[in-house]
Amino acid sequence: MRDNVALSWNRAALDAVRQVRMGPPIVARALHVLHAAMYDAWAAHHDRALGSRLGDDLRRPPAERAPEARREAASFAAHRALADLFPAQAGAFAKLMGELGYDPDAVGPEGSPSAVGVEAARAVLAFRHGDGANQLGDLGPEPGGPAAAYADWTGYRPVNSLLELVDPNRWQPLPTADGLGQRFLVPHWGLVAPFALEAGWRLRPRLGPRRHPGRGYAVQAAQLLAAGAALTDEHKAIAEYWADGPGSETPPGHWCLLAQQVSVRDGHGLDEDAPLFFALTAALLDAGIACWDAKRAFDSVRPITAVRFLYAGQEVLAWGGPGLGPRPIKGDEWRPYLPTPPFGEFPSGHSTFSAAAAMVLARFTGSDRFGASATVPAGSSLVEPGVTPAADVVLSWPTFADAADQAGRSRRYGGIHFKAGDLVGRVLGATVGARCWRAAAELFSGGRAGPAAA
Repeated sequence: MRDNVALSWNRAALDAVRQVRMGPPIVARALHVLHAAMYDAWAAHHDRALGSRLGDDLRRPPAERAPEARREAASFAAHRALADLFPAQAGAFAKLMGELGYDPDAVGPEGSPSAVGVEAARAVLAFRHGDGANQLGDLGPEPGGPAAAYADWTGYRPVNSLLELVDPNRWQPLPTADGLGQRFLVPHWGLVAPFALEAGWRLRPRLGPRRHPGRGYAVQAAQLLAAGAALTDEHKAIAEYWADGPGSETPPGHWCLLAQQVSVRDGHGLDEDAPLFFALTAALLDAGIACWDAKRAFDSVRPITAVRFLYAGQEVLAWGGPGLGPRPIKGDEWRPYLPTPPFGEFPSGHSTFSAAAAMVLARFTGSDRFGASATVPAGSSLVEPGVTPAADVVLSWPTFADAADQAGRSRRYGGIHFKAGDLVGRVLGATVGARCWRAAAELFSGGRAGPAAA
């Protein structure tokens, strides 16, 4: 679809994400900045829709609302937004503009589609530069210190160190190749300005993770051990398909890939995908904010730490490592099937992002029906290359909810989330998705915006 520049720019953004290796909540924000800028430029050429930042201030007269004007305005907005978010990839974005038939340096006079696109992007960027994400590296506990994009400015310090587990309920950094150990990814993210939520903490789960020395703490560890020892090829395929680790498009980007499938399935053009990707990425943004608020507040222990703590000095039946299958191992040498990410366990980010995205896709399309699938080829595992799976595994999702639930379960198969972290994340994500959809739908119909977008 030549005129559907929403897909072209979404793909360009995901390519950039894979190169810069951003963490999931940062990716969600970047994708929303892109699609908010595009949506606002598109809305200026729509009969009713309001922009997220400037309302109807950019509205063009009816005679100037042609499809080509919307396409041009959205492209100039996308180019300006992505060049700001990924300056090292500016050449790729300029190349795409040329392929779409535009000169990114040839911005027309005020009111022209290109000028409207640039103005829409500027308004979104101006707001997001001060949203607490610290994109510009101008915030920090030590004023005047070195600038670092997205650096923590709240002074977070882990209770546990690499070498000492002071509190078995709290997150402990794991060793890294450079010897410095993990650093909690963006612990300030719960303070980022959301789209539809009043604040990240407003949806914080009332019941937190299971705590030692309570029975639930030991039960969840035993459940995870048993699940790891019983991993099938299908379980492993699910874990790796949804892994979305460093160098990938991450979970928010993965759901954009699924939305691209929906776009093709339903024959969308820009007039459908500008609002669709706006609402989807708004939900992903808010999901990341709400989830990371809880991750920081509960600062909860990861399975690798809890299992090694509980089973130190004991022999356990567990997955023995790549190609080894289940076997007795020392409890304090247990490891999960997938690498453990550098932030607290509760709740699951995959579960939260996925449930939020599934909710928006179902609401936008008017049905939970998805009907998609993916084939994991035999021997394609990165954890057990050439061995797993023994035969092709087909993953299918009749509904968006099915896909979201599988994404949540995948983290338990991977050994990096407990059951409660998954299930609570699903509830949190569904709530976020519903709120973001309502706020976005009001904009589409010309009503009022959500709290952070008003």
